[in-house]
Amino acid sequence: MSSKEDLYKDNHQTGSLLDDMDMSNKNLQSIGVELLPLHTEGTVHAKRIGGVFRQAKNLVMIAWLAFFLSPYLTWNGEQAILFDIANGKFHMFWITILPQDIWVLAMLLLFAALALAAVTAIAGRAWCGYACFQTVWQDAFTWLEEKFEGQPNKRAKLDAAPWSFNKIKIKLPKWLSWAFIAFMTGFSFVAYFVPVHDLWARLFAFQWSLTETSIVLSLAGATFFFAGILREQTCMGFCPYSRIQGAMIDTETVVPTYDIDRGEPRGRLKRAKPGVEVPVLGDCIDCNLCVAVCPTGVDIRKGQQFGCITCGLCIDACDSVMVKLKKPKGLIRYASLAEFAGKPFVAFVKRPRVIVYTSIMSLAAAVIVWGLLSMSPIDVKVLHERAPLFVLMSDGTIQNKYYIKVVNKTENEIKAKISVEGISDLTFVVDKVLFVPAGDVGSAQLLVRVPEKDLKKTDIPLVIKVTDEAQGITSEYDSNFISPKKR
Repeated sequence: MSSKEDLYKDNHQTGSLLDDMDMSNKNLQSIGVELLPLHTEGTVHAKRIGGVFRQAKNLVMIAWLAFFLSPYLTWNGEQAILFDIANGKFHMFWITILPQDIWVLAMLLLFAALALAAVTAIAGRAWCGYACFQTVWQDAFTWLEEKFEGQPNKRAKLDAAPWSFNKIKIKLPKWLSWAFIAFMTGFSFVAYFVPVHDLWARLFAFQWSLTETSIVLSLAGATFFFAGILREQTCMGFCPYSRIQGAMIDTETVVPTYDIDRGEPRGRLKRAKPGVEVPVLGDCIDCNLCVAVCPTGVDIRKGQQFGCITCGLCIDACDSVMVKLKKPKGLIRYASLAEFAGKPFVAFVKRPRVIVYTSIMSLAAAVIVWGLLSMSPIDVKVLHERAPLFVLMSDGTIQNKYYIKVVNKTENEIKAKISVEGISDLTFVVDKVLFVPAGDVGSAQLLVRVPEKDLKKTDIPLVIKVTDEAQGITSEYDSNFISPKKR
């Protein structure tokens, strides 16, 4: 018996029917089914076939790769997305977030973290299977590898062959294409923090700083190594998420699952012969196509494993075989353990964990929307003088002193006009005309005086307004006027 058959029998309790069910490769190929060996040791060279889940992966891959072109988008003549750390400004299209509004980014991170937890509770490692950077870049790299080196069996033979000039000649175009994508990945990342056109101009003039050069080359090297060389081992041995997914899913989580009752006992087809009893087999013909397409080399027929990234490619593969054999699809399908245990399906919206995750997500989303809608283009802060709280003037008025800070969140300089309302007969004096550059902070001192006879209480509300008439922008701050105690 061959070593592959030994390996197969050792790992499957149902046993192998290869000796008894010996329909040849040629006969199965006549109906479009190819019998494939299990993955051996070494790099997993996954077979690419079409299907619903493959199309979904392709669309997400294109979307992510296109997202890395977003630094080239412009908005009102400026880079649309730019995290200007040096000047403490984060530009996202029409929104400019200053350090005072950094909580918006914190809410976005909270929303993203809870979204990942909710997706995991519902569909396992769907993020890993479709949208993780490692998965997307690895998918792009292996697609290029197939274009340059051929189908999986050719690539495996090439890897096993000794190094020679011919081998390097075949692999060199692939390496160069990988290096280009890796470099553009690192470059695009830095371009979110440095204006992209300036970054390109300084590249050809060899004027990059040490920090810029180090980050671009480090990210490029990491992308090349993890997506092109390490590949599935990144998910299997380095990513902690694969290890902790068991704590984030439950029996109601739908993941790619092999229907054992329908598929077993598995075995390859055999033409009926007169007088010879044909064993009753399950629908699985042991073609191993589900293993051949898996980017991490997982055999889903063994049950859920930490290497499974829930991409659904094994479903595409199995369904394509079932169609050719004129059998129902769904031998491998998205299903929960509860479904196979015969328990009734529980809607996602009724599951406690999903309710908790989505509730917090909804709260974070509501806070983000409220913050963005209520975010004023200028931010005003007023600090009342603490010592003394008030001064009795010689003309019989009570004076309070305030320190005003105005944050300009617009892209234009503002001329801040300060006014005070809320108390009759008040007068106020501002120590200077306040011009605040774009994205900067300006400060001024405000003196407010009120006749003592008009003060009926020791603490009276007043409103301090800051207006830029040129842009029609107004922001208000509620403060208090303090006076002596009344006897």
